[in-house]
Amino acid sequence: MDGITRRDIVRSGLVLGASIAGAGIILGGCGTTSSAQRRRPLPDAPVYDRPAPDVVSHKPGWLDEWRRQRAGQGPVQGVIPRSAWTRQGPIVSRADPMGGINRITVHHDGMTPFTATSDAAASRRIEAIRAAHVNGNGWADIGYHYVIDPSGRVWEGRPLSLQGAHAGGENNRNNLGIVVLGNYDDQRPTNESIASLDNFVAAQMQRYRIPVSRVYTHQELKPTACPGRNLQAYMERTRSRGGTMARA
Repeated sequence: MDGITRRDIVRSGLVLGASIAGAGIILGGCGTTSSAQRRRPLPDAPVYDRPAPDVVSHKPGWLDEWRRQRAGQGPVQGVIPRSAWTRQGPIVSRADPMGGINRITVHHDGMTPFTATSDAAASRRIEAIRAAHVNGNGWADIGYHYVIDPSGRVWEGRPLSLQGAHAGGENNRNNLGIVVLGNYDDQRPTNESIASLDNFVAAQMQRYRIPVSRVYTHQELKPTACPGRNLQAYMERTRSRGGTMARA
């Protein structure tokens, strides 16, 4: 793993197996079950943005787009590019093309509480998640497309051209994944992260013409504690009161 030690991973709340040499890395929190799951209906919706690219075995159709994003030509202004936190690219052979976006799902990372405000601490946390998702889960890359830290910075995660691995199976299809760093069963989101989440989700709703009825939290799609009781409660209040996201 590039730029992070095993000690960093342990400190970030990732669990190493008994044999470090042979064990996978397990990322907790976002995949845990919960009896408090709140399922919401999944309305049908058109898929906007580009059609799915043609895929050929020797060169996936989205590879050029990913290379442009990695070179700092990301699709969303104000987002910290992927190159700021990792030199590793996705394993494209493990991923499916996104093929357009028609819904958004919000998560927490579910590890230990995280309150650090430096970009260095945030980048280490994001890289730890990516390493766990790739090396432990066997995924193509970090599962989320965007990451929000406690200072409200938005970081580029998995390229938008690739389907995410954040909501489980078919729920990942056409689904933009956004994670807020921290564990919101054990802490409350900062004002900065909430303001950033509101504004960023609203911008993506407008960009992809997504109604508020298709903005979900993870536990509304799958049995899990994610995004934690405190962030879940905030999301429910925001949607029910016609908050920033509903006005997009």
